[in-house]
Amino acid sequence: MPSVVILGWGSLLWDVRPEFSRFHGAWELDGPILPLEFSRISATRERSLTLVLDEANGSPCQVAYARSTRRDPDDVIADLRCREGTLLRNVGCYFRDSSRNRSRSSNVFQLVEEWAAARSIDSVVWTDLPSNFESMSEPSCPFSTAAAVSHLRSLPASAKAKAAEYIWRAPDFVSTPLRSIVQAEPWFTGPVL
Repeated sequence: MPSVVILGWGSLLWDVRPEFSRFHGAWELDGPILPLEFSRISATRERSLTLVLDEANGSPCQVAYARSTRRDPDDVIADLRCREGTLLRNVGCYFRDSSRNRSRSSNVFQLVEEWAAARSIDSVVWTDLPSNFESMSEPSCPFSTAAAVSHLRSLPASAKAKAAEYIWRAPDFVSTPLRSIVQAEPWFTGPVL
């Protein structure tokens, strides 16, 4: 049976949804090192910031992975697409046989490919949503830690709670400048569980 793994770094690890989680094993913490940042404004989390692969602003973080129990890699891709509520084009994939490789970033793809090859993994899938900070911020501006903090400060209380929960629950391996700054903010007092 081919080995298929799912890469994860955000809510995939802690926001358990049985329809997705039942198809993979435990999360392991020695995945590839990829550039992450809280640089996506989430419509489903009241405009709080979520983690994405971000080559321009991300910090290198070793991500987690889980082995899929599915036999068909297409099912794994479909599971992740449904779990993330996105389109297929927002799911990256690596196939050792090069049959259907897809990634927004050639650098990220190379990092995944090297990691998978070293472990003899046949296929890897991951959430490949882009940063949308510039197009979704109000007023529109490029991502920076200052702009991100300003965005978070402007959120209503319920959205701040969602932002705090997401940032606190991010795995310890997620170490970014924005996370450090936000966790020192007076309104960001601790985990919202």
